[in-house]
This record gives sequence, C-alpha cells and structure tokens, in this order.
Amino acid sequence: MDALELADYRAAVARMYLEAADLKDFRARRDELFATHPQSPITDRASFTGLRYFPANPEAIVETVVQPASGEIDIDTGGPDGVVHYRRAGVLPTPFGSLSLWWISAYGGGLFLPVRDGTCGTASYGGGRYLTDTVKGTHGRGLTLLGGDRVRLDFNYLYNPSCAYDDAWLCPLAPPENRVSAPIEAGELSFH
Repeated sequence: MDALELADYRAAVARMYLEAADLKDFRARRDELFATHPQSPITDRASFTGLRYFPANPEAIVETVVQPASGEIDIDTGGPDGVVHYRRAGVLPTPFGSLSLWWISAYGGGLFLPVRDGTCGTASYGGGRYLTDTVKGTHGRGLTLLGGDRVRLDFNYLYNPSCAYDDAWLCPLAPPENRVSAPIEAGELSFH
C-alpha cells in the first residue's frame, strides 16, 4: 500500500537525519535510501549510482540569531497538495544573504527553509534546494536549534526537492525573499 510505504520512507528519512554519525555517513545513507526504497524519487533505481555533492565545506556552517519577523505566504504546489500556507517564523542573517524561516501552517506544522542561491541552474538544481523541511523528517542537520533564538545552519546538508529527480513530483520552491545571488557551494549538486 502506497500510504504505508510513504510512511515508512518518511520514518527512514527521520532516522537518517537523527542517527547518521557525520556528513559522510549521512550521504551514504541517503544514497542507500534512494537506491532501495520503493518511495524513492529516483525512477531508475537499478542504474542509480549515487547523488553528487559539493565537497564538505566548513565555511558553509553558520551560527546566527533568528530575527523576529511576521508575515505569511501561500505557495501553490501545482499538485494535489494545492496551496500551502506558511507563516514567517523569523529571518536568518547569513553571509550569503538573509533567508526567511517558515512555519508550515497545516496539521502538525513544521519548519521549512528553501533556498535558491547563485549555484542554482548551473551546479545545483535550478529551482533551488531545501535546508530543512521538518514535515518530511529532516531534523537536526541543516538547521539545528541551539537554544533561545540561536540556530546553526549547515548548508552542507542542502538537498534537492523530489521534483529535481522526476517531473512527476511537484514541490514548493523558494519564494523571492529566499533567493540569494551569492553561491552556496555546499550540499547536493544537480541530479541530471
């Protein structure tokens, strides 16, 4: 049953984020999940040899203070999820530019941080990448809560949304305020 497979896939994603020893282990686990799970966005898993990444970049790890912010945005996914409503949880100053951190205003909610940077369309997926989407189980790697209003952003964990692998998937992409011209040479490269 697809619903049970999808629930299992999301649990596997959460385990990968919570249990991986380090970035190298995380990337190996991600490749294994994409190669073997029936809910993988990779359509040709038999010939899949792994994802491509920028080398680990220590300069892509940033600690910052979440600046208070308000506002809301609706993003039309173009698919069965329809329009998804997000509430701004704060603004994150980074060396690459300021980024809005979003709270998904749906059942259970979750933090969402999409980014479109200067590598998108050349080295990385043109539509942008995600640093976290906790609805999908991406806890504690790309965005780590440090206490109070402080967070650590590790852009080495930037990853492509499912639509980067297969056009059958529809994904919310980075809104204009999360598009920065600076290249973030970290995380996942384009798949194709």
